[in-house]
Amino acid sequence: MIDPGRVDALARLFDNGLRGPGPGDELPPLWHWVALPRWPISSELGTDGHPSCGAFLPPIALPRRMFAGGELTFHNRLRVGETVHRESTVDSVTEKQGRSGKLVVVVVRTQLFKADGGLAIDERQDLIYREAGAPSAEVASVADAAQFRPVGAPFHRAGEWTWDFAIDPTLLMRFSAVTANAHRIHYDWPYATRVEGYPGLVAHGPLMTLALAEVLRLEHLSGRLTRLTHRNKTPLFCGQPARLHGHRTPYGVDMDLFGPAGGPHTSLTIELQQEGTPLPDGVEGRVPDSMTGY
Repeated sequence: MIDPGRVDALARLFDNGLRGPGPGDELPPLWHWVALPRWPISSELGTDGHPSCGAFLPPIALPRRMFAGGELTFHNRLRVGETVHRESTVDSVTEKQGRSGKLVVVVVRTQLFKADGGLAIDERQDLIYREAGAPSAEVASVADAAQFRPVGAPFHRAGEWTWDFAIDPTLLMRFSAVTANAHRIHYDWPYATRVEGYPGLVAHGPLMTLALAEVLRLEHLSGRLTRLTHRNKTPLFCGQPARLHGHRTPYGVDMDLFGPAGGPHTSLTIELQQEGTPLPDGVEGRVPDSMTGY
């Protein structure tokens, strides 16, 4: 069931002035990631907090798991409170050699069907497994970590189609809870820095992607969402400033989340169909970014 409580929890976390969707309302883009959580039993968890590989995902020894991106095609609207049927399969497992060493790309396909059997969402997710990094020389001290304060509402308008997005440890913890995500890099500072070698707590890939998608609601964009592609390029760490920026295109909207270094951390492409109009030429043939940059 598309859980109204989970939907309300995300609306409260975003706290962006928009009315939270209630029972019977249309589910906003990507909110099924929150509304359909799956809590594994405690004995299934691996060292990193994720379910151990081998039950559904293939057994992969590389310790760093990353939500790299994906693509969704929207066939029917989902509504809060309705019951759906979900089917997930592992489409492929590919070993690669990236700039940072050995990695494995796992592609998972998930389809959501409405109660009448009609396909609502056809989704592909790309998961990256990498070698652990050495402890970073940029790791914040305990004193630095003690300076974090809750940021309050994370969205702040900075211009046309431009929003600042702030994260703090409480926001990351609450998003972990609402998405049933026990991955320790998002809340366990010693593990994130000393075991996986990050300079601090890592912002969730789905959180950054959802933040970009939420700008569509904040800008009151009209039209029927037909396809969404997203890609997480580099991690964003707790306390780092982020800016969400989008611009209209002939087929919809392109959006990016920029971090302190200036380059995009997460990118999002939205394809829209205005009511009563055909899709623009070439939309059906658009190809997602390749995985070769990882």
